[in-house]
Amino acid sequence: MTVKTTLSFTDRHHQFLSEKVGQGLFATQSAAVAAALEQMMQDEQERDVALSALAQEIRARMETPREAFIDQDDAFAAARRTIGSARDV
Repeated sequence: MTVKTTLSFTDRHHQFLSEKVGQGLFATQSAAVAAALEQMMQDEQERDVALSALAQEIRARMETPREAFIDQDDAFAAARRTIGSARDV
């Protein structure tokens, strides 16, 4: 279903839309705006998924008992060795 609406743009935005249509990237200015909205919707969905995964990881880590924690020196030891070896070359 298509809905007609009226939108207002700054001169800069209108010029950009007109250029993209003129370059053949979009059939119409409406198609360009629709593509931008689709991208915004996709970005929002991806952000929601990422935030949900992050929240889930934080919850899981909060349930980790203290005795299972890894000392920061141990956690980064392998990386430090790799960096040290690379510097020696």
